[in-house]
Amino acid sequence: MEENEKLNEEAQVNETENTENVNAESENNAGSEQKEQTPEEKIAELEAQLAAQKDQYLRMLADFDNYRKNQLKKTSDLLKYGGEEAFKKLLPVIDDFERAVEHNKKTDDVAALKEGFELIYGKLKTYLDQNNVTVIPAAQGDAFDENVHEAITMFPAPAPELKGKIVDCATKGYKYHDKVIRIAKVVVGE
Repeated sequence: MEENEKLNEEAQVNETENTENVNAESENNAGSEQKEQTPEEKIAELEAQLAAQKDQYLRMLADFDNYRKNQLKKTSDLLKYGGEEAFKKLLPVIDDFERAVEHNKKTDDVAALKEGFELIYGKLKTYLDQNNVTVIPAAQGDAFDENVHEAITMFPAPAPELKGKIVDCATKGYKYHDKVIRIAKVVVGE
């Protein structure tokens, strides 16, 4: 009997512990339910997050719009004022021409005038060379290349070897780096 009593006591202790555990779990669940937000609180929190995201998006959109406007202005200024340096470098040549014209009015020395114009021409050629502007070859006997030459007329070839080749160059052509900026106008032998 004593054994039965012991078993009963142990069963009562286990039952008490189980009851305490169940009560503790239900208290924990009740506490977690209290920690959960109400739907109104969730909506308010989500609206606050949405407002923050919307503000961030609008700021980023405004920054991008400002960047785009600045780039358009820079591009516009570059197109408008891009040749400024080239023209600044040409101004000394213009000054030399003006001095030559003034000197031409005051002197009868043709040799000095020729020398002055040759110096100015040399200065202009040097400027073009420094800026990678080169003359397209179009001498008599050169092969005709439709990519860089324009045949303005056909002329009977003075020699059989000049048929289909350049006989004369009417206007020089120029390249800027590798780009043709003016095609050479030539007379081609037929």
